[in-house]
Amino acid sequence: MVPIKSLEEKFQAAVDAEIKIEPKDWMPDAYRKTLIRQISQHAHSEIVGMLPEGNWISRAPSLRRKVGLLAKVQDEAGHGLYLYSACETLGIDREELFEQLNTGKAKYSSIFNYPTTTWADIGAIGWLVDGAAIMNQVMLCRTSYGPYARAMVRICKEESFHQRQGFEILLTLSKGSEEQRAMLQDAVDRWWWPSLMMFGPSDKESTHSAQSMKWKIKRKSNDELRQQFVDATVEQAKILNVTLPDPELKWNEERGHYDFGPIDWEEFWNVVKGNGPCNKERLAARVKAHDEGAWVRDAAVAFAEKQAKRRAEANKVA
Repeated sequence: MVPIKSLEEKFQAAVDAEIKIEPKDWMPDAYRKTLIRQISQHAHSEIVGMLPEGNWISRAPSLRRKVGLLAKVQDEAGHGLYLYSACETLGIDREELFEQLNTGKAKYSSIFNYPTTTWADIGAIGWLVDGAAIMNQVMLCRTSYGPYARAMVRICKEESFHQRQGFEILLTLSKGSEEQRAMLQDAVDRWWWPSLMMFGPSDKESTHSAQSMKWKIKRKSNDELRQQFVDATVEQAKILNVTLPDPELKWNEERGHYDFGPIDWEEFWNVVKGNGPCNKERLAARVKAHDEGAWVRDAAVAFAEKQAKRRAEANKVA
């Protein structure tokens, strides 16, 4: 029997050499658990993330906007599918993942517990929320676990389109009436800080970041990615002619980055613990959809079993 220490050393050597870890490869239990937690949380976020935007499909201001939003929501469902499939390669059943989400045991991104009160919110989600997601997810295309990395390649391509779609919605509003410009500014005011929270707690407070970076599950720390997002977004805000709601936001010549004000982590943890504006509403919607969709899952399983039986009978005859 190969000593655990030796296996762990070989595993880390493979990670350090940029060799992708595949489902049948040996991996530390902690690595597997970390991936299940991260990938499932990512998958749950894609699925729950359909809810605040789906709320506006029937109220989109034009047919073009309706079609675009429909396509985006459909993409998010596909992202969840890719990620649940990647998670299953780690030995966990999808039904168990659904149960963890529906019972509140598993978490999803806190950003989706905020309401979408105007059409401008749809643009802000695309520009800020998807923009923040891209900063994190591009790094995941090079994550050490093969199935996760491969799933992220397509996801990032589609998320990049979503970000441009959101920016275009806001750009149109920025050239509109005084009321539309006010709606744009209000949406940015409400989504800016929650978007910065998306990267997770500061590196000093993060309990998983250092180990995940050693295993190359993550490539950059929470604070590095947050700074990268701020630097890029400030320049985009100038094109939209909006003011970002941070009086301490200013260029630091010495650092070569924008300084920004303190994040309200108390609000972040409050939302994570289930006390956000829409936590209960989002979870109730997911449980309702899961329960009402049981007949579809049962029918799909029955059909697959029937087809398998037919193939088996055909093989016997042959």
